[in-house]
Amino acid sequence: MPRPKSAVALEDVHWSALKTLFPYLLEFKRPVLLALLCLVGAKAASVGLPFLLKHIVDDLDSAGGAAAAIALPLGLLLAYGFVRFSSVLFGELRDTIFGRVTERAQRRVGLEVFQHLHRLDLNYHLNRRTGGLTRDIERGNAGIGFLMRFMVFNIVPTLVEILMVVGLLWWNYSAGFALLVLGAVAAYIGFSVVATEWRTRFVRDLNKAESESSSRAVDSLLNYETVKYFGNEYHEARHYDRELAAWEKARRNSRLSLFGLNAGQALIIASAMCGAMVMAAVNVTKGSMTIGDFVLINAIMMQIFIPLNFLGFVYREMKGALANIEKMFSILDVKPAIEDRHNAGELKIEQGAIEFRDVHFGYNPDREILKGVSFRVAPRQKVAIVGASGAGKSTLFKLLFRFYDVDQGSILLDGQDIREVGQDSLRRAIGVVPQDTVLFNQSILENVRYGRVDATDNEVMEAIRHAQLDAFVAQLPEGANTTVGERGLKLSGGEKQRVAIARAILKHPPIMVFDEATSSLDSHSEQGILRALQEISREQTTLVIAHRLSTVVDADMILVMEHGRVVEQGDHATLVAAGGHYASLWRMQQRERALDSETLSP
Repeated sequence: MPRPKSAVALEDVHWSALKTLFPYLLEFKRPVLLALLCLVGAKAASVGLPFLLKHIVDDLDSAGGAAAAIALPLGLLLAYGFVRFSSVLFGELRDTIFGRVTERAQRRVGLEVFQHLHRLDLNYHLNRRTGGLTRDIERGNAGIGFLMRFMVFNIVPTLVEILMVVGLLWWNYSAGFALLVLGAVAAYIGFSVVATEWRTRFVRDLNKAESESSSRAVDSLLNYETVKYFGNEYHEARHYDRELAAWEKARRNSRLSLFGLNAGQALIIASAMCGAMVMAAVNVTKGSMTIGDFVLINAIMMQIFIPLNFLGFVYREMKGALANIEKMFSILDVKPAIEDRHNAGELKIEQGAIEFRDVHFGYNPDREILKGVSFRVAPRQKVAIVGASGAGKSTLFKLLFRFYDVDQGSILLDGQDIREVGQDSLRRAIGVVPQDTVLFNQSILENVRYGRVDATDNEVMEAIRHAQLDAFVAQLPEGANTTVGERGLKLSGGEKQRVAIARAILKHPPIMVFDEATSSLDSHSEQGILRALQEISREQTTLVIAHRLSTVVDADMILVMEHGRVVEQGDHATLVAAGGHYASLWRMQQRERALDSETLSP
């Protein structure tokens, strides 16, 4: 589907955006054709009304008191009523029929933006502002609907109607009336275009202010607990009020510019109508025009300037709508940093071996995080990665999941470079329990089922049991149907982590990654989950990123990382005996554990 490209010039983006209309029109040929027929009927009836009115007035004027002559005006009056009703009826039918096309267009574009956002890389989402982004999408989608309704079935037909009226005036009366109308229309359209282009910057400023204030509010409310922890309600209100002050100023400028635009348009319309009526009145006094002609000129001027005034409104709103969808189209133009190669195949996992070969990586070019990391995880092995914060442990997981691509080296699963296979098949093969668990505002049951959306309730409950979550669920009034709140705020950190573990267990992939999976659990729950993980690890290749060394003493191999390098590797006993980095970390954590035990003992 064609769509506009981002550009600096606003006008270029606007007019190229109109290309998005045609695929939707072609998709529904019959409804569009029927709507066009209704449009033609409505416009023909609309143009014919002033001429019927002229004949009614002239016949009434000439009838005098003769009763026999009333029959003809009565027939014209009935015809006038029928034509007026037909004009409204055809217009309503047109809008109703074309509504399906409009709604489908909004659905298609909205879905495309949504899917595109999910295709974008992690770095984009780490830097986006959710509130502003959602407002941009809402306004852009509404702008698409506006364009489909008004541009296709209002602006062009109105211009055609104006040309028809100008031709009829020229044919039936004189070039003076036609030129007056044509000149007024040209002046009106020219003024509207120039003034609207001038006003567009105010619309942009208003949209920016609305997005900024919305983003600030959403950001603050999502971090409600943090605001409360530090007592920064006044600080947040002050910043939000600053954004609202900018919105207020932008709104005022937009309103004043609209006043200037409306006043100029009203002056042009009033001048043209006054001029036409003066010309018609002079001709009536000369006897070259009848009272009916005078009424016709009045009616036809109103007939033409009412839609023309609407045309001005549509053009103003169209420019505003196009300014709104500009950002949405710019989202579609953002290229994912991580894309499948043209010939990418499906990842085929038979054993589940993982290999990092001389991997170098940095989030920024001037700061390298991983400096030549190499290791291999044999099928169905449990390998732990430990080290101080900032050593690069979680970065390994992000690279394995292909949130980022390595700068140098390669990562292989069963000998297949993950850059050579499709991302979907890669991520289906890996189950993840992240360090920071974020849940959907749904029930516990549905949050766990997210690991495998076609799982039965019994399978979900079994995963909950394996994750040591069943006792907690049993205490809840609604059990597993309890809603967890936005981002899981109704659950504790440990409870959220157990939901994430249950979700990963339900997925049951050949490779499992636990990123500090037990960091929020108490010792009792931790031991229960560790036993469950030991059972799972027998069937899957398991990669554990851990801070607590006590959780990985049973690992087949432990990798010790420091400053982006693997400095030691071996099993627990070997590393403790070696007396290196691992042994130092082990002794330190054992001392901390002993001190905690002494503090808790009576």
